Amino acid sequence: MGEQPYILGEIKAVFFENPSNFYKVLLIELHENNFPFDKDEIVVTGNFGDITLDTVYRFLGTTVAHPKYGTQFQAISYEREKPTGKNGVIAFLSSDRFPGIGQRTAEKIVETLGEGAIDKILNDADCLKEVAGLNEKKRTVVSEVLQEVQGTEKIIIELANLGFTNNQAATIMQFYKSDTLKTIRENPYQLIEDIEGIGFRRADQLAMELEIGPDDKNRIKGAVLATIQDLSLSNGDTYVDSNELLDKSLQLLENTRRFVIDEHLLIESVVEMVQDMKIVEDNKRFALPSLFFAEEGIASTLDRLLKKNREIEYPGVPIEKEIEKMQAKLNIQYDKVQTDAIYQALTTPFFILTGGPGTGKTTVLNGIVHMFCELNGLPANSLEYTEGIYPIIMAAPTGRAAKRMNEMTGIPSSTIHRLLGLTGQENPNDDLYTQELEGKLLIIDEASMVDTWLMNRLLKSIPAGMQVIFVGDKDQLPSVGPGQVLFDLLNSRVIPHIELRQIYRQADGSSIIPLAHEIKEGQLPGDFTRNQSDRSFFPCNASQIEPLIRVVVEKAKAKGFTSKDIQILAPMYKGPAGINALNNMMQEILNPNPNKQRREVQHFDFVYRVGDKVLQLVNQPELNIFNGDIGEIVSIQYAKETEDKVDEITIVFDSVEVTYKKNDWNKFTLAYCCSIHKAQGSEFSMVILPMVRQYGRMLKRNLLYTAVTRSKSKLILCGEIDAFDFAIKNTGDLRKTMLIEKLVRNKNSDKIIVEVPKTIEESSKEKNEEKQKQPANYLLTVELVRSAGIDPLIGMEGITPEQFMK
Repeated sequence: MGEQPYILGEIKAVFFENPSNFYKVLLIELHENNFPFDKDEIVVTGNFGDITLDTVYRFLGTTVAHPKYGTQFQAISYEREKPTGKNGVIAFLSSDRFPGIGQRTAEKIVETLGEGAIDKILNDADCLKEVAGLNEKKRTVVSEVLQEVQGTEKIIIELANLGFTNNQAATIMQFYKSDTLKTIRENPYQLIEDIEGIGFRRADQLAMELEIGPDDKNRIKGAVLATIQDLSLSNGDTYVDSNELLDKSLQLLENTRRFVIDEHLLIESVVEMVQDMKIVEDNKRFALPSLFFAEEGIASTLDRLLKKNREIEYPGVPIEKEIEKMQAKLNIQYDKVQTDAIYQALTTPFFILTGGPGTGKTTVLNGIVHMFCELNGLPANSLEYTEGIYPIIMAAPTGRAAKRMNEMTGIPSSTIHRLLGLTGQENPNDDLYTQELEGKLLIIDEASMVDTWLMNRLLKSIPAGMQVIFVGDKDQLPSVGPGQVLFDLLNSRVIPHIELRQIYRQADGSSIIPLAHEIKEGQLPGDFTRNQSDRSFFPCNASQIEPLIRVVVEKAKAKGFTSKDIQILAPMYKGPAGINALNNMMQEILNPNPNKQRREVQHFDFVYRVGDKVLQLVNQPELNIFNGDIGEIVSIQYAKETEDKVDEITIVFDSVEVTYKKNDWNKFTLAYCCSIHKAQGSEFSMVILPMVRQYGRMLKRNLLYTAVTRSKSKLILCGEIDAFDFAIKNTGDLRKTMLIEKLVRNKNSDKIIVEVPKTIEESSKEKNEEKQKQPANYLLTVELVRSAGIDPLIGMEGITPEQFMK
C-alpha cells in the first residue's frame, strides 16, 4: 500500500462552516504534500474544530476531483503542526495567543518540562505546578489556550475513533468542552443524562471498550436513569413505579452483558441516585427531576395565579346583556352552555374551553375575543391598536395551529416556543429564566398538545393580573412529550371549565363530525361501512393498502385535488402500509419525474425533487418554522452551482423560505403521508386513513379520533373493519402522572407551595423515624426498598429544589 496522502499548509481562508457539525471548507497555502499537485493553494474539506487562520496544519485524507473546481483534498484527520525545537516552543508559548506569558515565563516552562512541554500540558495540566514561580492564573491561561488551539483537534479525532457521528461529537464537545475525553473515559454513562440521543446500549459499548466492569456502580446508575427516561418518553408517563423500575433496570443490565447483577447493588445505586438528586422518589414512585419539578412548577404557578387573581369584574356593566347585544350585532345565536362559556372566560382569571369538532369552539372563542375587546376598549383589529403591544396574545403548540388561530380571529398568533423565546432544543434539566409576558389576555389553542415541560415554562411566564384561556379537545391524543396536562387540569377541577357537547356543524349533511363523536363515545356506528357523500370505506388487508390508496389518489388527482388537499395519515413508519412506503407511492403519483425534467437529489432512502410536499421535523424559531409545518420544495441547487460547493434544497413554508444544505436534510422529510401525531393542529380537505391489525399497539381510540377530526370535507377510510373496531374499543392506558394530586393539594392548602411538597417531607420524616427504630446492622433487601422500608431521601432533610439547583 502507498503512503497516506497528506498536506502541510497554512490556513488562509474559511469559505464555509456549519457550526452544528464542524463541517468546513478551507483554503490552504501549501507548504508540503506527498502527491502530484502543481499549485500553491488547495481547497480542503472535512470536519474540523476551532481553526485558526494563518496557522500551519497537517491534514491526512484523499484527493477528490471536483467537476468544476478541480482537485480538492478531503481530510479524514488533522492536527495543528506543533512547534518543534526548544526555541520554537518558547516562541509559540510567548506569542500573543498566551496573554500574560512572556519570553521569560515561556523559557521557564520549557526548561522545566522540556521540548515536549505542549504534549505534557495537554495530557496533564497539573504538570505546570512543577514550574517555579508560575502562579495559578498563568497556569490556567497556558492550559486553556493550549486546549483551545490543540485540544479541540485531539478531541474530535478521538470522538470519531470512538464511533460518534459529527453531529454527536459537536453536541458532546459543546456540553463538556475541554473535559470531554476525561468525562467519557471516567464515566461514559454520564452521556445518558447529558446528551440527547445517547442511550444505555451506546454508553455500555463505550464502557466495554474502556474495560469498565459490568457491576460498576456508574453502569448500574446509567441503566436506572435510562430505564426511567425510556419509560417516560415512550409511555408519556412522568414517573415509574418502584417495582417496574427495578425489574426493567435489571433486564437492561443483564440483557446487554451476560452478567448477573446483585439486586442489593441495584438498590444501593437507586438510593444513592435519590440522595444525589439524579432521580426523585415520592411514595415508591420514581421520576426524572425535570419532570417531577415541572409538575411541581405547574401546580405552584397555578396556585399562585388562582389565589392572586380574583374574579374579574366590570362595575356597572351587565355582561349578560352585552353578550346578547353582541349576538345581535354579529348575527350569531349562542346556546346557554356557549353563553356561560363566554361569561366565565371573561370573568375568571383562568378558564378552559373544551369540546369536540362541530361544537362551536371557534365561534365561542371569537365571541370571547369580541367581548373582551368591547369591555376593555380595544379595537378588534390589532392593526388599529396604536399604544404598543396588543393586549391579546394568542399561541398554539404548532405553526399550523397558530396560523389557523390567526385566520379565525384576525389577531396575530405564534407558536408557544416562539412566544417564550425557546428553540425547542433546550435541555429539560436547565432551569431557564422565562421572561414575563406582556398583555391582558392569553389564549392557548390545541392545549392537549402541550407537554409537562413546556406547560411549566409557559405558566411561569404569566404575570399576575393576566387572564388565561386554554382551548382544546380533551379526547384527542395527548402531547408527544410526557404528561397529559390538559386532561389532568380538567380532572383536578381546580380551574373553571366548560365542555361543549352539542354538535352544530352538520347542517350541511356532514357525516364526519357525527362519526368522530361516536368514536369518542366508544361506538362503531352502524353505517360505518356505508359510503356517504363526504366519507367512504374500502375493506382491504395490509398488502392491499398501497394499491388501493394509489387508485383513490389517482382518481382524486383527476378530479383536481392537489398534494396540498390530500393527506394520508398512518400510525407507523415501516411495512407495506407504513408511512415510508406510502410516501414513495404518493410522490410518484402527485410529483412524478419520468423524463428527469424536474431537478431531484438522493438522500439515503429518499428522493427529493422540486414540487415535493415536505414536513419539518425540528423547531427552528429563528426562521419561524416549527416541527410539524408542511412546505414545498421550490428549488434544488447542485453543488457545482453553489458558493459552498454543497447541494442545497430550498423550501417554502407558507410565506417563509428556507434553504437547507445537505448536512441539514435530516430536518425534513416527505409529507404526502405523515403520522397522526404530526398532523395534530392541522386540517386537510381530504384525509385518507388506513387502519390494519399490523399497526398493533398503535390502534387506540384517541389516535383514530384525532385522525378523523383532521378532515375538513372528505374522509377515505380503508383497511380491516376489526382493526377500526379494536381501535375504538381500546382506550389505552392513562398516562401515569402526579399532577392531579399536586393541584388538589395546593388548592386545599392556604400556602403557595414553592419547595419540596409537604407530603414528601412528612413521608421522609416518618420513614426515617421507622428506620431509627430498626437494628443498626439490618440487611439491605429488595423487599425493604419495595415496601418503602428504606428511605431513598437519606440525608436530604431540609434540602429544597431551589437549593439543589444552585
